Amino acid sequence: MKDLVLKIDEIYVPTARRLTVDPEKVTEIAESMLEDGQKTPIMVRDDGKRLILVEGLQRMEAAKTLGEETIVGIKVQARRR
Repeated sequence: MKDLVLKIDEIYVPTARRLTVDPEKVTEIAESMLEDGQKTPIMVRDDGKRLILVEGLQRMEAAKTLGEETIVGIKVQARRR
């Protein structure tokens, strides 16, 4: 899988997922990003209409806090149930 630069405002975060934001963790990650950059890409999936966040909510919120408009991520396949 190849790292991609994704526009943060084009990534959909499901409502239930948004409720799991941890402000302390976001601050910790933002501080780390300032010092070392983004260490781990977020994961998104493409449902054909939009990119949906799969993993990395705290990282994405940290990037937003820092005023970033883009974030490094990878596209993954949706799991079949």
